[in-house]
Amino acid sequence: MTLPEDHTANKLAHALRAAGLNDMAARAAEGYYHDFLSPLDFPELELMRDLEKARMAGNAGAALLIARHIEGDFDASLEESEAWAASPEGRETLASVLGRPVSLGGRA
Repeated sequence: MTLPEDHTANKLAHALRAAGLNDMAARAAEGYYHDFLSPLDFPELELMRDLEKARMAGNAGAALLIARHIEGDFDASLEESEAWAASPEGRETLASVLGRPVSLGGRA
């Protein structure tokens, strides 16, 4: 999967690389920690766990990334959220949660 350079998954990947967390950066670039691309139910919790492990292992940059993560710096953008909501997966998920079909305008 190739994501645009300004995608939040790439923003996170760049920050992880800058902190020397290259394995995490590779996963981030593939969407592993992303709100809508991840195969995980709670990717934000996995990111926090992995950053905490890195911090405990002595990576000083991980603590700064934890603070940025808490502040929402790596959350999906509004555009990414809207794209997911308009996708078949997003519409199916929203319909399941709301108990009715969802149109792009928010009306069934």
